[in-house]
Amino acid sequence: MTKTLLSATAMILIATVSTAQDAELLVFDYPGFENEAFHTTYVEQHGAAPTFAFFGDEEEAFQKLRSGFKADVSHVCAGSVTKWVEAGILDPWDTSRITAFDDLDANLTGKDISAATDTYFIPTDFGSTGIAYNTDEVPAEDVASLDVFKNPKYAARMTLPDNVDDTYALAYLATGTTDWTNATDAQFEAANAWLREVHENLRTYWTDPAELAQLMATGEILISWAWNETLPTMADQGYPIGFQREATEGSSLWLCGYVNLADGQGSEDKVYDYLNALLHPSSTQPLLDAGYGHANATAMAAFGDDALTAVGMGAIDAPILAQLPMANELRTKQSEAFEMIKAGF
Repeated sequence: MTKTLLSATAMILIATVSTAQDAELLVFDYPGFENEAFHTTYVEQHGAAPTFAFFGDEEEAFQKLRSGFKADVSHVCAGSVTKWVEAGILDPWDTSRITAFDDLDANLTGKDISAATDTYFIPTDFGSTGIAYNTDEVPAEDVASLDVFKNPKYAARMTLPDNVDDTYALAYLATGTTDWTNATDAQFEAANAWLREVHENLRTYWTDPAELAQLMATGEILISWAWNETLPTMADQGYPIGFQREATEGSSLWLCGYVNLADGQGSEDKVYDYLNALLHPSSTQPLLDAGYGHANATAMAAFGDDALTAVGMGAIDAPILAQLPMANELRTKQSEAFEMIKAGF
């Protein structure tokens, strides 16, 4: 899955090194994550922030690394991890060196973290995905099930994200699958069939949160599968917005984190210092302010459920599909099928 920072800064399609600071650690990242508030303990420990290089999306990052670019650690979202592992560009993490490892949210770690095999991905930031809807025109009972997307009452007034991971998370949930890491062929085909049926009801597929907010603000769209930032953004602007994460079938969590790049030229000790800084409780508020959840569940719990619910990330009583790394073969099949479904096939 590619999450483009949930802001306009993510649209900066550059891959260049920022002003050099700590030359012993090069972080490959999305623009915006160089914010020192996200890693204050690293700066306090070493007297300077790391050096950063930026990419626009994960495919760009992958191709740059494959072509010989050297960095020490990289941000990546869970859906890309298997591809990067299979390419041989990652080293496993030594989880004994990750201070907050035992505090990581179990909904975000799954088997990839808790198994005895090598760990290549440590989650740091996440967001929820649920049903955003116009509360003036859509009664709450209509969004009690994900099958609202099949409701002809709202035909041509609904949208889904133009993002294969988010949309398949919805389709799997709607057809009874809450763990896509071991999805069977039958479950995959059930998700495809559901998406084909829903496609007929859609007005469009949204590409970024700003576009979605505009579609909902004008009333053109009444119902969408949306990231949690839609809730506080539109509520702050006075629009009638609801965010349903407790549909009968559930909702999903997308997650991103960091991987330890093989053949890095910098300090391995500082790689762990940086990851520990990202997972430190001092990073929780700045991440929330930017629209992200923090993978440190203990630190997040200190904010209370009311504060988290206000931004669409509170505790829920419904199934959760965590968008964990999946087999690259399955993700490729999903990508190919999604393009066909969007084209009407």
